[in-house]
Amino acid sequence: MDKIKKTNMNIKKITIAMLITLISIGNINAQEMKTEIPKISEFPTGNENTGFEQYFSGKSWLAPLTSNKDLNVPIFNVTFEPNCRNNWHTHTGGQILIAVGGVGYYQERGKSARRLLSGDVVEIAPNIEHWHGASPDSWFSHIAVECNPQTNKNTWLEPVSDEEYGKAVNDK
Repeated sequence: MDKIKKTNMNIKKITIAMLITLISIGNINAQEMKTEIPKISEFPTGNENTGFEQYFSGKSWLAPLTSNKDLNVPIFNVTFEPNCRNNWHTHTGGQILIAVGGVGYYQERGKSARRLLSGDVVEIAPNIEHWHGASPDSWFSHIAVECNPQTNKNTWLEPVSDEEYGKAVNDK
């Protein structure tokens, strides 16, 4: 009988040890998966931008800042994690970007990239191929204003290659 009690006790100890190990592994994985988003501007960060993630290298977050559809001026805060940028793209109605936090870049196809800091404004004419995003080592947020929203359409193009991005951020 003593031998059975010892065996049962050992099984309980092993089971408890295994449960503790599994719980610890689960906590580590959950912590690794959670991205800590720093507060880099006074605007809300919003939700992870899963609706457009196929057009971004890295993670971004999107917060609508206007809700009155009668005004017809969609304005969003877009936040990029370090090294994240969107694909080359165009807007048929143009776009205005206002940098509000961190360090970012904007580049029109065929031109040198422009480094963006809080307060910088970028006026993008209709149908200009461009990209924008964070620097390799800094988060970045900008306000995006859709111009001429009644006719403005995005056309998403190819991703900005690592070579293009590296050249853009290292030329500064």
